[in-house]
Amino acid sequence: MTVGEFADLVRAKLPYTANKQQGMLIDALARFCSSATPSDSVFIINGYAGTGKTSLTGALVKALEEVERPVVLLAPTGRAAKVFSAHSAHPAYTIHRKIYRGPGGNLSGGFTMLQDNRLSNAVFIVDEASMIGDHEADTTSMTPNNGLLEDLLQYVFTGDNCRLILLGDVAQLPPVGCTESPAMTPRRYKELGLHVSRAVLTDTVRQARNSGILRNATWLRRAMLVDPLPEPKIILSSYSDVSVVEGEEVLDAIGGCYRRDGAAATAVITRSNRRATAFNLGIRSQILDYEEELVKGERLLIAKNNYTWSAKIKGLDFIANGDVAVVAAVHSTEEKYGFRFANVTLNLPDRDVDVECRIFLDTLTDESASLSRERMEALAQARMADPEVNAPDIPYETRLRRLRTDEYFNALQVKYAYAVTCHKAQGAQWPNVFVDMGGIPPEAQGLDFYRWLYTATSRATGHLYYMNPDEALCE
Repeated sequence: MTVGEFADLVRAKLPYTANKQQGMLIDALARFCSSATPSDSVFIINGYAGTGKTSLTGALVKALEEVERPVVLLAPTGRAAKVFSAHSAHPAYTIHRKIYRGPGGNLSGGFTMLQDNRLSNAVFIVDEASMIGDHEADTTSMTPNNGLLEDLLQYVFTGDNCRLILLGDVAQLPPVGCTESPAMTPRRYKELGLHVSRAVLTDTVRQARNSGILRNATWLRRAMLVDPLPEPKIILSSYSDVSVVEGEEVLDAIGGCYRRDGAAATAVITRSNRRATAFNLGIRSQILDYEEELVKGERLLIAKNNYTWSAKIKGLDFIANGDVAVVAAVHSTEEKYGFRFANVTLNLPDRDVDVECRIFLDTLTDESASLSRERMEALAQARMADPEVNAPDIPYETRLRRLRTDEYFNALQVKYAYAVTCHKAQGAQWPNVFVDMGGIPPEAQGLDFYRWLYTATSRATGHLYYMNPDEALCE
């Protein structure tokens, strides 16, 4: 098949007629996937909200399948992989699950070695690539020497004649601790001696033009290109999918979404763990009428990668930071070593499996992202010194080895999942999204604020609610 014939096949798989910009990208992707392109090549697609990036990728995947070209879909988080899979009608995996193997020699028992890429002529496509950091923030779960991006590149390009396509949106928040997204930066690949192609999608597709959600996202994205930044604004006009809710209306609106669509279809996005905790407690007490700390049906957010409990479930390699779990049963609670624990059965709806495990209750309302290194070290020392676990003559190395699979030290760190920070929301989408804009002073409304608001805004697929914004922002 010629390059032109393959491009026509991709166009035929689109659910609409490609615009000029999309047509140019299809032609470029057809050339990229051809034998004329060097195997050590990367194609970066920076696609803004509403530009048809997702549907175009789905058409490319279908075309690759039809010509029997291996295609592998990846994403940084489990939720992002689920969204990618649904939109592309093709299985998608987290990067970690695909490229690493374990268990390793670190305290978490996490994956520490790269898998072998045994594929030939495969096209790897990574969605939400702007979330990929150059260095893994959680050094207990991966190799300390390389970052996730470098490991991904090493995995892909050790295969025979494989290609890599990265989809992202540089207007979104960069990875924690970064000022820009390394995976979306061409010079990063050039430094490694790779060939780089790049495309930017900016034109919204026809179906998106009547959406207030995408109208606001588009305005924010364009505003970020202006120097100096214009005054922020919220565009309401006559759009039926964008609303402002204030004061007591907030709880009524969230409750209405829960009754109509369910808690799984609704998210509050806020700017700090402290505010997320406050919203979570308010939703539990005033909307869900939960009086106990943990109840059956509770929705929890996994706050840290965990490899211990998944070892008991065939096909479940680890439970990922950002996964959502639903409490199927609460069996018991206990307090040990200054920590509180619960023994529970969790359902992981993204993979439809039940896991019997132990969770930390302390993390539910802790205002940090996860338990501090100091607290975990204190728990490790207490657990290793416990005579019920280790006899006095047990060598330190043996105690340390046992700790790697210890069910207390490796209890799941979880938070309530009704309200999340914007970084936790990346890669996910909900029909109903409430964006917390209360109490943001004008001096804090710089570029980081625009990226935060753009990311939060573009998480909504049905209705977007701005909560308690400054009246001067609304038009």
